[in-house]
Amino acid sequence: MNIPDRLTFLRLILAPVFFVVYTLPKLLPAHLTDSARWLVPLLWVIFIVSEITDMLDGMMARRLNQSSDFGKLLDPFADTLMQITCFLCFVIDGIFPAILFLVVLYREFGILLIRNLMLKKGISMGARMGGKIKTVAYIGAAAIALLYVSLTRLNAAEHLQPVVRIVALAVFGVSVLFSVLSFFDYVAVYRGKLTKNPAEPQ
Repeated sequence: MNIPDRLTFLRLILAPVFFVVYTLPKLLPAHLTDSARWLVPLLWVIFIVSEITDMLDGMMARRLNQSSDFGKLLDPFADTLMQITCFLCFVIDGIFPAILFLVVLYREFGILLIRNLMLKKGISMGARMGGKIKTVAYIGAAAIALLYVSLTRLNAAEHLQPVVRIVALAVFGVSVLFSVLSFFDYVAVYRGKLTKNPAEPQ
């Protein structure tokens, strides 16, 4: 793997690490829960490093001319894995509703199917603009939800916690809407490829 791909692979590792660090306080005895507050900044470090590597791998791939079909497939997969992991954590805590999480999950599986079908036709499809907007909305929803979790675990700004939670849920709802719209965009692209190459096996 080249350098951009290594950065992308790092996100694959950070996703399960985030889940373990997030859920660790729930596994500790009650008298040790307060001592686990130091995990809050660690969650932010993992989250921020993940997003930074997401920016860097694309920039380095273009600057070093190391863009590859493998990287085009691995990058959105790593993004999705990290985002799904974060959302699952927030669903477990009751911050995000499970029904919206399922919509996101089904959308991502649908995109994976479309990418595989296109790959079978010899076409590797990178992230489209709709997908990038969806990703930004995902990041915003996850960041605000993580802020809410941080405030609750640190027992800080209790008067702001309900507001932050509502904002997180609203942004998550918007991100789900963008995810569905971008899915139909990918479907349209795939159908366009079929129109151009109708004779190719699927």
